[in-house]
Amino acid sequence: MRKFYITSPIYYVNAPPHLGHVYTNVVADVLARYHRLKGYDVFFLTGTDEHGAKVARSAHKAGKEPKAFVDELAAQFQEAARTFHISYTDFIRTSDQGKHWPGAQKLWKQLDDAQDLYKASYKGLYCVGHEAFVTDKDLKNGRCLEHDIEPEVIEEENYFFRLSKYVSKIKEAILADTLNIKPPARRNEVLAMLEGGVEDVSFSRPSKDIPWGIPVPGDDTQTMYVWCDALSNYISALGYGRTNDENFRKYWPCDVHVIGKDILRFHAVIWPGMLLSAGLPFPKSIFIHGHILSGGKKMSKTLGNVIDPFQLQQEYGTDAVRNFVISEIPSFEDGDITIERFREIYTARFSNGIGNLVSRIATMIERFFNGEIKKPDQALLDNLPLKITDAACHVLGEEKTEESFYSSVQAIIHTEERKYHQALEDFNLNRAAQSAWLLLRHCDWYIQEYQPFKLVKEDKNKGEAVLWNAATLLLAGAWFLRPMIPETAEKIFEIFNVGSGGELLSWNEITGKSIQPLFPRLDLDT
Repeated sequence: MRKFYITSPIYYVNAPPHLGHVYTNVVADVLARYHRLKGYDVFFLTGTDEHGAKVARSAHKAGKEPKAFVDELAAQFQEAARTFHISYTDFIRTSDQGKHWPGAQKLWKQLDDAQDLYKASYKGLYCVGHEAFVTDKDLKNGRCLEHDIEPEVIEEENYFFRLSKYVSKIKEAILADTLNIKPPARRNEVLAMLEGGVEDVSFSRPSKDIPWGIPVPGDDTQTMYVWCDALSNYISALGYGRTNDENFRKYWPCDVHVIGKDILRFHAVIWPGMLLSAGLPFPKSIFIHGHILSGGKKMSKTLGNVIDPFQLQQEYGTDAVRNFVISEIPSFEDGDITIERFREIYTARFSNGIGNLVSRIATMIERFFNGEIKKPDQALLDNLPLKITDAACHVLGEEKTEESFYSSVQAIIHTEERKYHQALEDFNLNRAAQSAWLLLRHCDWYIQEYQPFKLVKEDKNKGEAVLWNAATLLLAGAWFLRPMIPETAEKIFEIFNVGSGGELLSWNEITGKSIQPLFPRLDLDT
């Protein structure tokens, strides 16, 4: 089997999980599920980043020891993954001394053996929010642009990593797509960083100031800084540094790191430099998505625009949340969510959309064909074209053009199938979702156009063929949606008795019976 190793970032545990964490995990999960469906041997890693000054301070503020504090929050991140059906293979925690620390310590030693670590005094501006040193260009009116706090002036002796030594090699790899960065705008952003000059980076902190972390091998006066502590999770989880490193030898290099744009430099500049120093291969791809905004602004308790993903899940269901972040948030840019927009999409896509179509088609199969229809002769199906008329364009939300056409149901499905696969190979999840929902809009229009509930009384064979085509469009849409809204897709396959979906268009008979609506309609007064 071909392998596919995908990672989410590891999430910092100074606060409970929020919608941004859910978004990134769902994006990675869709890609993991998609590759499993294609027959790949998938290893999907997620986890938590549990060391550092911010965690220690948050623990102290909560009146807890750091270990108890991170245990509680890590459990919340694991529960969030279960709630949103994140099908991870492993969950790594950087506080795990048996699983993670050996890999981080081995990587440190590899960099040291390459003579890429050295001690030096450093004075700089340290942002606790970033857990990183910043420069004046990262500030506005003396405050961090992202966290709106003044950085601390810190002067101390640390270990440094010779990142500047590897700038040209990193640039060469990006230009050659050996290190593939998507989308192109982010690739250009990284190249600009490299062109602008890259300095060596602080790689440790004094253990007297930051005791909550991994001790530097051979120097217990220093604690590993975030780079070697956190970034090494991608290989430590596979067994790097441990006796049993079979998974590391099997799955590395990573096929894709899924990250948010705020940690681009860490993953596209510092991490490749560390890998070069250690003599390890680059990840094949880094996929950078944007952020979710609320009403056009970054979510903030002060602004009152924070949207709780767990409340959405309780009210509308897991798949409704998964659908929104995949189909309504652009894959490569920032996207916006409001409760009003979420409810609108839920009603259009779920209550009035896929849920209504499932109920109508299943009921017609039961009522007119005793609960089962079989694939009609191909000649009959071919004589029932998709006629892209003015009315159809209105339903499909498309403009009528000179390319408006007559086509078979199978042809339109195969056209969208090609677009769907290409979109997912390009990590364009938003575009892939469009193909699925387009087929469902075709299904809705097809029923309106042919009215099988009337046609079946005039010509039962033709009525069955129309109903077969409608069900085929619905099932093909569900087939596309399997990685995105897996629970709903599985329910649809069960209702129509086509197994787990199988191969696209592989079904030869479809059953159906009246069911309760999959998605309840909303009370518009609330």
